[in-house]
Amino acid sequence: MSAPREAEEAGGPGPMRGGPGRRRFLALASGAGAAAALGGTAGCGAPGPGDEVAGELLRSSAELPEPFQVPLPVPPVAEPVRTRGGATVHEVEQRTARQEILPGLKTEVWGYDGRFPGPTFVGESGRELRLRVRNKLALPTSTHLHGGVQKPEFDGHPTDLVLPSGFPDPRKSHGHGKHSMVKPSEWTVSRGDKEYVYPLDQPAATLWYHDHRMDFSAPQVWRGLAGMFLIHDDEEAGLPLPAGSRDVPLMICDRAFEEDGSLRYPSLDPSLTKEPGVREAYMEGVMGDVVLVNGAPWPELEVSAERYRFRVLNASNARRYRLTLDPGPRQGAAFVQVGSDSGLLDAPRSHEALPVSPAERFDVVVDFGAYPVGSLVRLVNTLGSGGTRDVMRFRVTRKAGRDGAPKVPGRLADLRKLRAGQAVAERQFDFRLKQVDGMRMWTVNGKPYDPGAPLARPRLGTVERWRFTSDFHHPVHLHLAHFQVLARGGKSPSATDAGWKDTVDVRPYEVVDVLVRFSGYRGRYMFHCHNLEHEDMAMMADFRVV
Repeated sequence: MSAPREAEEAGGPGPMRGGPGRRRFLALASGAGAAAALGGTAGCGAPGPGDEVAGELLRSSAELPEPFQVPLPVPPVAEPVRTRGGATVHEVEQRTARQEILPGLKTEVWGYDGRFPGPTFVGESGRELRLRVRNKLALPTSTHLHGGVQKPEFDGHPTDLVLPSGFPDPRKSHGHGKHSMVKPSEWTVSRGDKEYVYPLDQPAATLWYHDHRMDFSAPQVWRGLAGMFLIHDDEEAGLPLPAGSRDVPLMICDRAFEEDGSLRYPSLDPSLTKEPGVREAYMEGVMGDVVLVNGAPWPELEVSAERYRFRVLNASNARRYRLTLDPGPRQGAAFVQVGSDSGLLDAPRSHEALPVSPAERFDVVVDFGAYPVGSLVRLVNTLGSGGTRDVMRFRVTRKAGRDGAPKVPGRLADLRKLRAGQAVAERQFDFRLKQVDGMRMWTVNGKPYDPGAPLARPRLGTVERWRFTSDFHHPVHLHLAHFQVLARGGKSPSATDAGWKDTVDVRPYEVVDVLVRFSGYRGRYMFHCHNLEHEDMAMMADFRVV
C-alpha cells in the first residue's frame, strides 16, 4: 500500500458521480487509492510507515505551533446531579463552543458541555449510572458508550437519534440526509434529550463515549463529540497502581485546521444535512496534520521521577499509531501494560512499542524513575512523519515523592481465558472493498450496511468464534460483546492483543480469529469498522442476540 497522499481539500477532486443516494457517496474511484485498498503492494517486503497508514493526509492552512509549548490538559471529572434508587444521575449538554486549541486562535467545537474532549465520567462496577444527554446542536446525535454493556435501546445505535428542536423526524420526512437503505421503521427518535441507562455490570475498564449518528459519525466526532468514561471496582482498588494525579487519561487524535482556526474536514456537504461522505481523495480515511492529546496540540506534562498510569485511547478517525518513548528508559521496558479495551489483564505485559488502531485502549504504566531529573522524554508515533511523528513530551522535573507507587504486581485480575472448544458456532466476516452493482464499496461480507438485516443471531450466554478477514486496515469493533483474540494468521496473537477487547486491528490480507462472549442482554447490536470514514460509508452490520 502506498504512503498517504497529501491531498488538499480546497484543491482536491469534487464530489463523486455515479448514482443517486447512498451509492453516490459509497462509490470509490479507480486509481491509486482504490488500488491500495484493493491490494496494491500491501504486505510485500518489510513493513514501513507507508505500509501501516490507513488514510489520507489533510493539511492545515493555519500556522501551526511548535510542539511542546502548552501543558497537557486533563478533562474534568463529571459530577452527578443526584442519586436515584441507588443509581448516580448525570446530565450533559451537547452544544457548540469556541475553544483555544491552536494558540491565539479560537476553534468552534461541538462538545459535551461545550468541551472537547467532553468531561470524564467515572462509575463504579455494579452501580447503575444514568446519563441524560440534551442535544442543543442543530443536528441529530446518538451517543454510544464504547465498550459498555447496556440494553440495546441505550447502546447508541446509529439509527437511534436524539433530534434537536425543529429538526425533521426521519420517520415522517424520509429525509435524514440521503439514507436510501434506512426504512422509516428502523429509526428510533427522541426529541431534545434522552436518558441513557448504564448498569455498569462489568469490571474496571477504560471506556469512552462518542457520537454515532448514521452516516455522519466521522465529521461529528471530528468536531469534538467524544470523551473518556472510566469504571472502577474493588479488584482494581486493591492493586498498588499509580493513582490520583499519576493516573492520567491520554485521548490522542488528529485534526486539521483552517487559517482562522476552524476545523477543516472534507465533507461533501459541510452542513451535514443532505449528502453524507467525504471527497473522493479521502475515502480511505481522514488524517489531520496536528496531533492532539486531550484536545491540546503536542502538549507537555511535567512528571516526577516515579511511576505513572496512562490510559491511552486512540480517538482518531483513521490514523493508526505505534507509540514509543524517545529516549527509551535506561533499564526496563518503555511500557508495562496493565489493561486492555475492556479491563485489567491477568498479569502485566512489557512492550517497547504500542500499536494502537482507532478506538483501541491501552492501560499502561511508565516508570519515569528510569530517567534522571531534568530529562525530556518524547512520546513518538513511529508511523508518523514530520509533525505527526511527535505526540507529546514528558519533562521529569522532580524526584519521586514519599508515596511513590511500588512496582506493578505480577498478578492483576482474575481473567478467565476462553478456549476454542467453548465456541458453539463459527462465523466469518470479510471487510473488503467490493464491486456492488458496478461500483466499488466498503462492505462486510460483500454487502453495504442494511439496517434490520442481521448477519448473525448468537445466543445469549454463549461463546462463538468469529473470523475477520480484510483487504485494508480495518479496526473491527463489536458493540455489547467482548472478546479475546485467539489467533492472527493461524499463529499466536500479538503480545499487545492480550486481555478482553472490544476492538481489534485487522491489517491488510490478515486473518484474525476471536472468541466472542455474548453476555448482558438480548436484542439488536452491531459491529463495524472503526475507521469512521469507512463506518459512514456503510462498513457496518447488525447482529441480534437471541
